[in-house]
Amino acid sequence: MSDLVASAAAGGAAAARAEAGTGEPDLEHRLERYRVELTGYCYRMLGSSFDAEDAVQETMVRAWKSYDRFEGRASMRTWLYRIATNVCLDTLKSSGRRARPMDLSSPVSASSPLPEPLPESTWVEPAPDGRVLESGGDPADVAVARDSVRLAFVAALQHLPPRQRAVLILREVLAWKASEVAELLGTSVPSVNSALQRARATLAASSGEDSAETVKPMDEEQRELLARYVDAFQRYDLDALTSLLHEDATMTMPPYPLWLRGHADIRGWLTGPGLECRDSRLLPVVANGMPAFGQYRSAGEGAGWKPWALQVIEITDGRITGLNSFLDTPHLFPLFGLPPGIGPDGTPVAEEGAGS
Repeated sequence: MSDLVASAAAGGAAAARAEAGTGEPDLEHRLERYRVELTGYCYRMLGSSFDAEDAVQETMVRAWKSYDRFEGRASMRTWLYRIATNVCLDTLKSSGRRARPMDLSSPVSASSPLPEPLPESTWVEPAPDGRVLESGGDPADVAVARDSVRLAFVAALQHLPPRQRAVLILREVLAWKASEVAELLGTSVPSVNSALQRARATLAASSGEDSAETVKPMDEEQRELLARYVDAFQRYDLDALTSLLHEDATMTMPPYPLWLRGHADIRGWLTGPGLECRDSRLLPVVANGMPAFGQYRSAGEGAGWKPWALQVIEITDGRITGLNSFLDTPHLFPLFGLPPGIGPDGTPVAEEGAGS
């Protein structure tokens, strides 16, 4: 546990550990068991991987400080979700709705000028699978969890008022009973059911056709598609690259609020403003239940490659339907465990500044 949590809990830690009981895991371990699922919950609520991490840290701090008042009438899991929900609702009071570029404007052509970037707080951010999705478990539950952290789904959730958002996530994603949600939110079962109906209607209207898409487990067909994508991108063979895209594929580049749709404009961008992506290198990661890559652009002849973007790839029916390049590499690359550069020999470097 971090020094922050230990410091905040100093006054009540001894009593909390004593109450945990001899022979049981200590309180720290009992709380940490829930970190990943709580982070996934807070990520869906807030649309930000960094805000979710902060919210869970605050949840742990509050749990440490108030454990001596935990009476055990609800399970520890329910108690922690109640704290996390309150933290998220407090956070959302002072923050705007996060979005994707397609939520803010119509698609533009490849010849459109690059607009001014918008603040980080504007965007739904990618999240590493390992931080928001638990491993193992029932395959059906795993599929629902992966689907519920898709960029498009998380963005759609942001259209909901905060309490409706919590109700929908708890009922539809985490499969809580209406009575359990009512107890957590301090309301009635009819109120929960009404909020869920309104949330479903809003989500269906905001999601459009995308609501029918799901994230499929990685199979041989997807692995082959991604291998072809990496080969085409690194060789900058735009004929081969375009052949992998759905005809209505989209391309986004937060923090810039523009987005492109279709082969012609995506190709036009990659041969125009995006031409400096030629001779890039890609390192695989996973984000939001989908394949992703750290993209490194050339730092000059003989100088290796430097971070440029985190690419999150959306795939439907054997074709790439979304190329999402998040340019906030100083924050995102460490979050995803990506190296700070690639050396001239093609080997990831271990120190900041190497390969640049």
